[in-house]
Amino acid sequence: MIRFDGVTKSYNGILAINDLSLALNAGQTVALIGPSGCGKSTLLSLLVGLISPDRGAVTIDGTTLTASSALRLRRRMGYVIQDGGLFPHLTARENVVIMARELGWPADRRRDRLEVLRALTRLSPDTLDRYPVELSGGQRQRVSLMRALMLDPDIVVLDEPLGALDPMIRADLQDDLKAIFLALRRTVLLVTHDLAEAAFLGDRIVLMNRGRIEQDGDFQELLERPASAFVEQFVKAQDRRFVGPR
Repeated sequence: MIRFDGVTKSYNGILAINDLSLALNAGQTVALIGPSGCGKSTLLSLLVGLISPDRGAVTIDGTTLTASSALRLRRRMGYVIQDGGLFPHLTARENVVIMARELGWPADRRRDRLEVLRALTRLSPDTLDRYPVELSGGQRQRVSLMRALMLDPDIVVLDEPLGALDPMIRADLQDDLKAIFLALRRTVLLVTHDLAEAAFLGDRIVLMNRGRIEQDGDFQELLERPASAFVEQFVKAQDRRFVGPR
């Protein structure tokens, strides 16, 4: 289980996360959603140990995330960022296996794991020896996901992984992500701006605003029982993107 207990984080006196508490159960996919600047990406950075809270604690299966425990806990996580974050001087194959090689996995183990992940992400074999600049946006995100899953992590963290893709590629990858989440049953924390994407991929939606949680529940709860005027306005604004102005 992942827990954020009374977590606060500020930058130059401006609150990014404000006394936030949240628990994620093992095997659950939680979608974090909210307007830009609401604290979604800061929460992910706290989870992966890139930054530390000013107050409160982040714990993973009872172990508090600290400077001394961060590296050990981070190796239990796979992290996918919006543009993929691939190293441009490495091939797709080299990007995927970089941490396994660093940790001393033998070549046959790396090869076998790579093939499992290639099939899981539906990436064609010929793409593995290309460099990131030679890949499409969708291919780069599949490679980034493979890299995140290489060490078979307990936790998968995705920060707007599909945000920069065109609609058709995005829809295709959403289908694949859904299937992968169901197959692996890992704990997943996903950041998105898109309510439809959150509803499709998430078992649970956490809607944030100004560093706090406005509502935590499933899609139907947000639609039918909004917890605040902000939730109602956010859902209506998202709805207009699909049905047009009324």
